[in-house]
Order: sequence, then C-alpha cells, then structure tokens
Amino acid sequence: MNVLAYLIPISLILGGVGLAAFIYSVRTKQYDDPDGNAARILSDEWDDSPKP
Repeated sequence: MNVLAYLIPISLILGGVGLAAFIYSVRTKQYDDPDGNAARILSDEWDDSPKP
C-alpha cells in the first residue's frame, strides 16, 4: 500500500508533463497544415512508380 503513495504522484506529474507538452505544441501551431493533404492529393508532382 505504501507503493501507491509514490505511484500516484508520479503518474500525476507525468500526466501533467504530457498535457503541458500537448498544449505547448497546439499553441505553437505545430498541427496547422493549411496546404496539407487536401491540396497534396490533387497535385501531379508525385510519381506513383517506385524508383529503380
């Protein structure tokens, strides 16, 4: 039972670090891709055949 006294705070701290990293990545607009797959799928630049 004493192990829970260590594991619960550690898990809360790690969860908080993960949440902070996610919020940081959203605020710095790392997930924004205005010219992403929607425009990329219509482009003829890509060759579907494998390179030799």
